[in-house]
Amino acid sequence: MSVTTSAAVPVEPAVAGPRPVALLLPGQGAQYQRMGAGLYPAEPAFSAAIDEVFEAFRDEGVRLRADWLADRPGVPLDHVTRAQPLLFAVDYALARLLLSWGVRPAALLGHSMGELVAATVAGVFGLADAAGLVLDRVRRAVQAPPGGMLAVTAAPDELAALLADDVVVGAVNAPRLTVLAGPDGPLDAVSARLRDRGYVCRRVPSLTPFHSPAMAAANRGAEEAVAALRTTPPAIPLYSAYTAAPLRPAEVADPGFWARQPVAPVLFWPALEALLASGDFVLVEAGPGQALTQLARRHPAVRAGRSVVAALLPARPAPPEADRRSVRQVFEILRAEGHPVGGHAAR
Repeated sequence: MSVTTSAAVPVEPAVAGPRPVALLLPGQGAQYQRMGAGLYPAEPAFSAAIDEVFEAFRDEGVRLRADWLADRPGVPLDHVTRAQPLLFAVDYALARLLLSWGVRPAALLGHSMGELVAATVAGVFGLADAAGLVLDRVRRAVQAPPGGMLAVTAAPDELAALLADDVVVGAVNAPRLTVLAGPDGPLDAVSARLRDRGYVCRRVPSLTPFHSPAMAAANRGAEEAVAALRTTPPAIPLYSAYTAAPLRPAEVADPGFWARQPVAPVLFWPALEALLASGDFVLVEAGPGQALTQLARRHPAVRAGRSVVAALLPARPAPPEADRRSVRQVFEILRAEGHPVGGHAAR
């Protein structure tokens, strides 16, 4: 059985009403094999949305769908040609699933590729244009030098003196969780240096040095590609992980803002702080991996219970019923919160 869809109704909670919903949309590093495939075709709204994305990817969509559903993908999911478009597809379809319940998010916050998903859900880009932008980013990324990202249990200020050779802070995910990015050789050297000094380091599942200057040469010309697309003001407030604030109209309309994202650092934690400073929320991670859920649980507002967080998918690969169970749990959380969710989640 699956969720019975109803028209999406804006939710304007009173002071004593349910906490509004904010979606967290993950990016590179969250991917894993068959992420969300247990919802296909058990959840019609999810299935229709992800089919729509694959159709928007045109010929490449056929190959993406095959590798998404495969037990042994032809192209590894950590490769940029699979991770980026499949994360976009799964994040987008999960957001559409939640909308099909009649829940209208009060805010959207994406991490890396998740910000482009958020912009598409909010109507800044049409789906066909967004899919074209994803593929353009992928084509450029494959021209970047081999590299990756390194998660380090430390604050950015602690690491500044230990960085060199094109290795930079690529993301600020939490007060003591920084992601470094750069070409493989220099990144390995920095990793060894940090480990020698007692820092805990872990490579992020990525074969591309996103959010570092190593992406700059491959990214040339991206602004012209974005400028050819039509943008409209977001129908849902967007908190940007690149500005750590709600997106302003000038930023939404600026092709350079969107084009720079593969090179620019991700400021997820400052953006989350800005979001939670604006009120209390039910934070729902719409994507695989639960990395953003774990980060949000570190925030004082969540630890104190003023805001809560839940994830629509399991943290790691699991049987199909685990996907459906995670969705059902979020559905029940929203219903218990007082949101007028329609139908019931797949079992």
